[in-house]
Amino acid sequence: MATYKEIFGTNIEVLASDPANPVTGQVWYNSTSNVVKGAAITTTGAWATGNDMNDARFEIGGAGITTAALAAAGRTAGDNRQKAETWNGTSWTAVNDLNNGKYGGDASGTVTAGLAFGGEPPGGGGDAGNRDRTETWNGTNWTEVNDLNTGREGIRGAGTQPSTIAAGGSSPNVFTETWNGTCWTEVNDLNTGRASGSVTGADSTAVLYIGPVATESWNGTCWTEVNDLNSPRSSTGAGGPYTSALCFGGPVPSGFGAFTESWNGTCFTEDADLNTGRDSGGGAGPGSTSGLYFGGRNEPTYYASTEEFTGAGAPVTVTFTDS
Repeated sequence: MATYKEIFGTNIEVLASDPANPVTGQVWYNSTSNVVKGAAITTTGAWATGNDMNDARFEIGGAGITTAALAAAGRTAGDNRQKAETWNGTSWTAVNDLNNGKYGGDASGTVTAGLAFGGEPPGGGGDAGNRDRTETWNGTNWTEVNDLNTGREGIRGAGTQPSTIAAGGSSPNVFTETWNGTCWTEVNDLNTGRASGSVTGADSTAVLYIGPVATESWNGTCWTEVNDLNSPRSSTGAGGPYTSALCFGGPVPSGFGAFTESWNGTCFTEDADLNTGRDSGGGAGPGSTSGLYFGGRNEPTYYASTEEFTGAGAPVTVTFTDS
């Protein structure tokens, strides 16, 4: 039998730790763990279970990426809607509370520069005086800033702290507003009014509003109807830019709770299911090859579960065995 060197012209590298940025096809021996490893590309998507949140909750505002995410507010078992947590790629840390407790609002930005807006305040009752509240996050504290023009629960948004779009909400309504780092401005409405879908995108000029029954894209000026989910549903999570997004979760009784679909800029494709089906969790992630879903519910259960998605085409380190 030919040796590795005879086939590839070089010996297997011996390294004390895995390389930081291995090249696809690279093989090495990890002398610390005493195993042979290699760099490959995934051929199918899969969800892996990670460490739980500190507080089980649903109707969360989620923002960030798979290695640095922000969870803002939401319903908890103790109904403390001001709680916030940050994710570092491995675990969640409780951070300073929001000034205004709420659920059914949303968040945008990053783990060090975020924005939380809209939602139902403690006590509910359609208190529009609190539904319009907006707060910025600087990585340490929350600060109240200028309110939404139209306060609402079930609002969804995406973008950065200085460039966010927020659309839809309870009624349901078609209202859309953009944030410029200082204040909100009303812009062109959605074609189809809705609440509790999911919105994802890099900033306020290119986003996707997904579900419950329609999908629309925003180009910075107006909304355009595009191809729908294969399984239309509400209360999903989402992450990624307009051209490469991921949508996951949904109502469990309907059978959609574990569903995942990836978007390629034109249409959705069914992908690997979540391990725990649920709706109304928080979503984050850079695109269709990587995503994060946290919290959620399947009444009467509130979840603290965290799952991380690795899609087809993503780099992965594999361990070789003799079996």
